[in-house]
Amino acid sequence: MRTRGKGSDDATRVTGAASARRRAVRWLLLPAAQFVLAPAGAVARAGVSRATPIDSARIWPAQEYTRVIFESKQPLEHQMTVLHAPERLVLDLARTAESPALASLPAKVERSDPWIAAIRIGPRSDGFLRVVIELKGDVRPQVFSLPPIAEYGYRLVVDLYPVVPVDPLMAFLAREERRRVPMEGSPEGSSPLPPRAPEPPAVPLSGTRPQETPPRDAQPALRASPRGGEPARGGAPWRPITIALDPGHGGEDPGAIGRLGTCEKNVVLAIARKLKPILETDPQVRVMLTRNADYFVPLAMRVAKARRVRADLFVSIHADAFRDKSARGSSVFALSEHGATSAAARWLAKNENAADLIGGVNLGDRDPLLARTLLDLSQTAQIADSLKVGRDVLEALAEHNALHSGSVEQAGFAVLKAPDIPSILVETAFISNPYEEAKLRDPRQQQRYAASIADGIRGYFATRPPLARA
Repeated sequence: MRTRGKGSDDATRVTGAASARRRAVRWLLLPAAQFVLAPAGAVARAGVSRATPIDSARIWPAQEYTRVIFESKQPLEHQMTVLHAPERLVLDLARTAESPALASLPAKVERSDPWIAAIRIGPRSDGFLRVVIELKGDVRPQVFSLPPIAEYGYRLVVDLYPVVPVDPLMAFLAREERRRVPMEGSPEGSSPLPPRAPEPPAVPLSGTRPQETPPRDAQPALRASPRGGEPARGGAPWRPITIALDPGHGGEDPGAIGRLGTCEKNVVLAIARKLKPILETDPQVRVMLTRNADYFVPLAMRVAKARRVRADLFVSIHADAFRDKSARGSSVFALSEHGATSAAARWLAKNENAADLIGGVNLGDRDPLLARTLLDLSQTAQIADSLKVGRDVLEALAEHNALHSGSVEQAGFAVLKAPDIPSILVETAFISNPYEEAKLRDPRQQQRYAASIADGIRGYFATRPPLARA
C-alpha cells in the first residue's frame, strides 16, 4: 500500500480548489433562465421513471396569433430561446418524457398557419426534451403556465404574436374596402354584393304555423341619422352602421358540450357566419366578427375590438346549458349594474366569465378596462339601449323558437361592459337539451336563428338610429 506525504495532500487541495473555481465560473456564465431548472445531471439521474409525459399537444392557428399548448399531469419546467436567421423558437422541457401525443404535434402544423412553418422534437443528451418551432417570420412569443381547471390538467402555453400586431380597425377597413369595390362590369356606385340566395322555408317545430312576415329583401335600407331622429330611407346615407358579432368561446375553450358531443364554440361561430351576410345585404351596414375561426379571444379583447372599430352594437352569441336537460328556449341578456336579475342569470354569468380561466389568459398582462367601465356614468345609457335592442331580438327569436324567459334578463357578463356600445348576449338555445342540441347542429335551423337575430337588430335601428360621431 502506498502512502502520500504532506506535500502531496497540499497539491491535491490546490487542484481541487482550482477545479471548484472553474465549475463556479462555468455556472455563472449560464443564461439566467437556467437557474429555474434543476442541473442537467440531476435530470439525467432522475431517469425516465420520474419524467412527466405530455398527455396532449395542440395547435390553434389564427392570423392574430397562434397558440401551442402542452398538457400534462404535472407542471412542466421549461426554458425558451428565440433564434434568428432562420427564425425559430427553442423550448427545452425538463423531466419530460416523449409520448405519442407529443410525437403527433408536428403533423398538426397546417400549411395555412400564418406563423409556424414546422415543428421538430427530440431528446437532448443531458436529459432535456427539445421542441423546435420553425417560424415563418419574426414573432413576439409569450410563454406561461395554467393550473388545472375543469377537464384540463397543467398546461404550458406558447403564444406566438406578430411583432407588428394586427390592428382590428385597419383589418376591418381593408375587408370593407374589398367588399365595396364594384364588380367588373357593374355600374359605378352599385352594390358589389351578389343577389341574395333565398332562405330555406321555415319548418314549424311546435306544430303551429309560424307567423308570416314580409320578405326581408322588401324592407327599406336603414340609414343613420345625424341627430338621432328618424332614419332616412332610400336616400343618401349619413354614415354606415357598424355591428360587432362575438361568437362565444373558441380554441382551448369549447364552451358547453351537448350529449352528442356538440361544442358550443362551433355552433355559435356557424350562426355568426350566417348572420353576417344577412345584415350586410344592406350596403350601409358593416359587420365585424371578434373571431372568424376556432381560436381563443380573451373577454377584454372582444370588447376592445368592438370599441376599436367604433361599433354601434355588440352582439355576443352563445348556446345555453344547464344541469337539468329539460331546460329549453332562447334568452337575451343585457348588463346589470347591481347584479343579476335571477339566480340563473348569476350562475350563467359566472360560467361565461370563467372563459378566461379555461381559454387561458396571461394574468400578468391584465387590461384594467373592465375594472373601470362600471364606474363610467355612460354605462347607464348603454344599459338602457341594450335593453331596447334586447327586447327587439327576443321578440324576433320567439318566431322560430320557444323563449326561456319572456323578458330581457340582466347579469354581469364581462363582454357586455363596454361603456359606450349597446351590448347584448344571445343564448340561442340550450345545448344541454337533446332536442335543442339537434336544432343547433342543423344548418337550416342555424340560418333561422341568424335571421331572427337580424330581424331584431333591424327593428332596433329602424326606430333608434345611432347618433353621428365627430
